[in-house]
Amino acid sequence: MSASRPLTLRINGRDYGPLEVPEEMMLIDVLHEYLGLTGTRFGCGQGECRACTVIVDDARGPREMRSCITGAHYFQGKPIRTVEGHARRDDAGAIVALSPVQQAFLDHFSFQCGYCTPGFVNAATVLLERLKKAPVARARLEDTITAALDPHLCRCTGYVRYYQAVKALALATPGLVEEDAP
Repeated sequence: MSASRPLTLRINGRDYGPLEVPEEMMLIDVLHEYLGLTGTRFGCGQGECRACTVIVDDARGPREMRSCITGAHYFQGKPIRTVEGHARRDDAGAIVALSPVQQAFLDHFSFQCGYCTPGFVNAATVLLERLKKAPVARARLEDTITAALDPHLCRCTGYVRYYQAVKALALATPGLVEEDAP
């Protein structure tokens, strides 16, 4: 049996812990087994498919982290967002509005089985938040979206609708895309 140590996490604005967590346990296992946050998906177990992606908010800004290959203790003191944290909820915890990314994915029928969707939601969210700080030229938008979403694997849809949804949302959100010079 491996050694455990206390772990306190801040996930979706809520503090959890301290929990006694084995030192080698991956974050995805803590999310599922200790906290009941099962929206983050375990896909390949090697960090390649990125269904397990969570968002870490730190001094560098939002960034994607693969929770199936990153030990839970790495996240001590780092604010984390999982797919459960994107929708707006009322005081009772009921969802009252999806995030813009989630709604765009629904509007564009972006997914089929949905297994990869949490990773795509997080990747698109990180991309759009970065574009708020550093808008991209319209001529580079598709390449920027491709670079952000390409590492994520989907076995059902062929990706086209995810990309279309993110592009439509980026174009519809003021300040994310700069018009090209004439």
